[in-house]
Amino acid sequence: MRPLAHLAADPARSRGRFHGAPGGASRGPRDAFQRDRDRIVHSIPFRRLRHKTQVFVAPDGDHFRVRLTHSLEVAQIGRTLARALGLNEDLTEALCLAHDIGHPPFGHSGEDALTEAMAEAGGFDHNAQTLRLLTKLESPYPTHAGLDLSWETLEGLAKHNGPVTAPLPWALAEANAQWDLALGTWPGLEAQVAAIADDIAYDNHDIDDGLRSGLFTLEELLEVPLAARVWAGVRARYPDLPDARLTPELVRDQIGLMVNDVLEETQRRAAGLAGIEEVRRASGPLAGFSEGLAAEEKALKTFLHARMYNAAPVAEIRRHAQQIVTGLWSAYSADPSRLPPGWQPQGGDRIATLRAIGDFIAGMTDRYAIKQYREVVGPVELPEGF
Repeated sequence: MRPLAHLAADPARSRGRFHGAPGGASRGPRDAFQRDRDRIVHSIPFRRLRHKTQVFVAPDGDHFRVRLTHSLEVAQIGRTLARALGLNEDLTEALCLAHDIGHPPFGHSGEDALTEAMAEAGGFDHNAQTLRLLTKLESPYPTHAGLDLSWETLEGLAKHNGPVTAPLPWALAEANAQWDLALGTWPGLEAQVAAIADDIAYDNHDIDDGLRSGLFTLEELLEVPLAARVWAGVRARYPDLPDARLTPELVRDQIGLMVNDVLEETQRRAAGLAGIEEVRRASGPLAGFSEGLAAEEKALKTFLHARMYNAAPVAEIRRHAQQIVTGLWSAYSADPSRLPPGWQPQGGDRIATLRAIGDFIAGMTDRYAIKQYREVVGPVELPEGF
């Protein structure tokens, strides 16, 4: 395999940071992308991910994924892909670790509720909120707002799922107005690798959590052609072992199959490109599944949506989660003085006030949102089971 190092982001040629490096301080022998990764890992929003929903709301089981463990698993897969392709591993890891940092409590259920509640203020988008957090809200430095990440990291986070066209989410439009992120082009390969690593991680780890939770059985999963194909290989290697011992092997083999497919397909699509700007001008993504595996993976996603994400027990908890987000929004918007002092908006601008309320709720963990609801709204009990 010929490495794609000539298409890799080079920290020595980074477009830099909006605020520039602080003077008079030594931060050790790290390049720009290593610093970005470390700033993300040391940030408060990253730490909050340990108590934010992946699929199950505030899970009782210690072995289920949460948003933090998911992000770590994405980073592991992303770094593996980047290394094999000769791309920048540190930038890839930074993008993987931060890609979900803008999620509100209760995952996509919380996002749906917050989007509807914030309609007057422009709605809510978790990807745009990631940029807002990292450029404005999370401010550990004495002289400026935000983490002051490099242009390449912000670009990759803004459009790791592809070009973003008008109308832009308001939070992303604000970040882009401060520093043009070339939203109409494809991102660098590191961001594209982060996006496909996200798919690989949740496709496979949600199989593990779905089986563990009892939302579906192995027999039902094996109705999916991709899973059946991989399982046949596992069973051929270990014909005498019980199924329960082999389901982790199914997940591992399927991850390996997907990773190898992405490596081959990305090499094929990127053949002949001379530099990063050609990656950005491409007519489509360069990192991704082959046509055949993409179809199989789509069928797997369809199964997971039907049997896991939209399963009746999950939907019931989702209803309660959305009640919490909607109730908090109603309480704070009716009386913004309920917000903690650091979140009180200055001046009387209504839209700014509503967005400050959205920022406060979006930053909450599942358990903190439940606690705040009980304090400012009233009793709430989530169904048990996960």
